[in-house]
Amino acid sequence: MEVLKIATAGSVDDGKSTLIGRLLYDTKSLTDDKLEAIAHSSKKKGYDYLDFSLATDGLVAEREQGITIDVAHIYFSTKTRSYIIADTPGHVEYTRNMVTGASTSQAAIILIDARHGVIEQTYRHFFINNLLRIKDVIVAINKMDLVDFSEERYNQIKADFEVLVGKSDYEDQHITYIPVSALKGDNVVEKSINMDWFKGQTLLEHLEKLDAINIYNRGKMRFPVQFVIRPKKEEFHDFRSYAGKVYGGEINVGDEVIVLPSETKTKIKEIYFYDQKFDTAARRSSISVTLEDNVNVSRGDMIVKVNELPKIQKQFTATVSWMDAKDLVTGSKYVLQHGVNKVLAKVSAINNKIETDFSGIETNVSSLKMNDIASVSFHLNKPIFFDSFKEHRTNGAFILIDPQTNNTAGAGFIE
Repeated sequence: MEVLKIATAGSVDDGKSTLIGRLLYDTKSLTDDKLEAIAHSSKKKGYDYLDFSLATDGLVAEREQGITIDVAHIYFSTKTRSYIIADTPGHVEYTRNMVTGASTSQAAIILIDARHGVIEQTYRHFFINNLLRIKDVIVAINKMDLVDFSEERYNQIKADFEVLVGKSDYEDQHITYIPVSALKGDNVVEKSINMDWFKGQTLLEHLEKLDAINIYNRGKMRFPVQFVIRPKKEEFHDFRSYAGKVYGGEINVGDEVIVLPSETKTKIKEIYFYDQKFDTAARRSSISVTLEDNVNVSRGDMIVKVNELPKIQKQFTATVSWMDAKDLVTGSKYVLQHGVNKVLAKVSAINNKIETDFSGIETNVSSLKMNDIASVSFHLNKPIFFDSFKEHRTNGAFILIDPQTNNTAGAGFIE
């Protein structure tokens, strides 16, 4: 069954956790004991309704304050698709958590409180979706019950958000607007009788019918080798295959390929999924391949088609989301992990800090603090094989690891 990963973003009290809880409740994805706990807690708080936010806010501090702090991953399924929702916090001080939650998502839901409309944090949430090249963005205008289900208010917020969309540099992005009431259930799973003026799909209907071709970035085929398979059995004495996951495009038996970094040319001989052979492997397939020629291939190497070479360089510039308590400064050294490859990286320059409200850049920056986003140049101790993040989400991203603490210090998106 196909899995769709969704990132959610919303300001404090926009009802993000309630929306997710409503989705779980209306799709009958909550267990009986979870429902009992929600009902008990809701009654204890004096509510005459079920507080669905309790289905997602797992930390004590989250439940006490009614806010989301950490990234929570929520799983549920329908008859046609499985879902993983990254419930990310909306506060500016948790920008790194938003980036983490959205980095592996194919679609996003941005919540807007119908009473407040587009606010500063809405700019930040959309900026991060734009930065991470998330193709399908659903703008859920929530709490419509508190504005008397007003079509005029919905249209006003939609027009305000369109101004924000005009600031985006991501032309392939698809924006969908849905007016909802997470608390009441309007247009979440079931059509709202209170908003019969809205002729679009409910939130779940839209998620169910998203075309996977439009969700995932398609690009040049990239096959980073994760493992070299050499069976111990005598009958497979001469067998050697290379396991990994296909990114970007598909791979076929007979394709002319080149192995990086050796730049050795060969052809795909066989494609295996476990012990079965296939002529073609689609993107996102986990497979192993054999090659026509006996070439030297190791973990960390990359197999690409001969006419689809990536860049092979020891230096590049990337947009970095800084996640560490220790500041990033020019000259700092980190372990840069790009796919399965690890190299040593030195910060050669901090070019500018990027304001997450689309207001521009700040130059003459000497350091980056936690949650800052900036353009940073790096110099590596050996080349890596990369694409720009705009062209290839997987092969254009990396993480920075502090060699002293082994903490993930930042995430980068190659420009």
